[in-house]
Amino acid sequence: MNFRSDNEAPINTTILNAIIKANQGFEESYGYDTYSDHFTAQCQQLFQCWCEVLPLVTGTAANSIGMTLACPPYGSILCHEQAHLNADECGAPEFFTGGAKLISMPGDHGKIDLDFLENYLSHTGAHGEHESLPSVISITQCTEAGTLYTLKELKQLNEIKQKYNLSLHMDGARFANAVVGLGCSAAEMTWQTGIDMLSFGATKNGAMMAEALIIFNPHLTKQIKRLRKRSGHLISKMRFVSSQLNAYVNNDLWLELAQHANLMAQKFFQATQSTITFVHPVEANEVFCQLPVKVIDKIREEGFKFHVWPGSNDIIRLVFSHATAEADVAKLTQSVLSQLN
Repeated sequence: MNFRSDNEAPINTTILNAIIKANQGFEESYGYDTYSDHFTAQCQQLFQCWCEVLPLVTGTAANSIGMTLACPPYGSILCHEQAHLNADECGAPEFFTGGAKLISMPGDHGKIDLDFLENYLSHTGAHGEHESLPSVISITQCTEAGTLYTLKELKQLNEIKQKYNLSLHMDGARFANAVVGLGCSAAEMTWQTGIDMLSFGATKNGAMMAEALIIFNPHLTKQIKRLRKRSGHLISKMRFVSSQLNAYVNNDLWLELAQHANLMAQKFFQATQSTITFVHPVEANEVFCQLPVKVIDKIREEGFKFHVWPGSNDIIRLVFSHATAEADVAKLTQSVLSQLN
């Protein structure tokens, strides 16, 4: 009974069958295949706008190539201190950009404190060329705490972006869970609130290895395909990536899978909220809760897998996926409550 990560979940069968179907016959290589063309068209329909679409196989590549498009080597990228970009990518954004500086921002529940961000930007420039040039704000949606920036907060970020002439990037590794969680459209979540670039995640939500960098701002597309090639992420048989993405968005499968994951998280939360302490609001498919160490040890012995959050011994993260069985959620709930009673 695995609640450790949605990365550990199996591939959705519809997506797996799409890969098998794409294996029939020959197709042009390096992204010039019909599957990749179709996914671009699908994205433009989904987001209701023009966009440049770059199929990729890792979120790190999507984030880092995006930073390269928007941030010069002498620039800086502002992100939350817990952001994947800052904490979990082994310096890839700095490497891809040729040395851009990541500057971490504080904020409760995984979200950048917008007043702190505004104050920081308002005081930049005093040292002239001695300091890095603020170039990009990168936010994570859903955040690393499983929370969501509201549409109002996204509009506030857009105002800050415009005031200081920055680009705004969204790391959407769990983008589908965020769309479902807010009950909005993909367009409302992105370009309509000022997002210039989106790292569109599918791997955590049922794909085998499929992500995309989606650019809404045409001023940020210069030599984007060469940057992908130079970074080692131009896949020769791209149709096997794009076929996953096509199946993912077709007939709103991506939303169906995310809705299930979010619902499983809510079921656990609703059944236990009066008994245990939740560290962050439960707004998508991740749950952070505090339990006595002896309870954590006991539920582990019963076969439940999860992460104890770094820096603590009594806070656990539970991730509910597209493949999480409702029966397993019920068993986990029963186990936790029985240990506390």
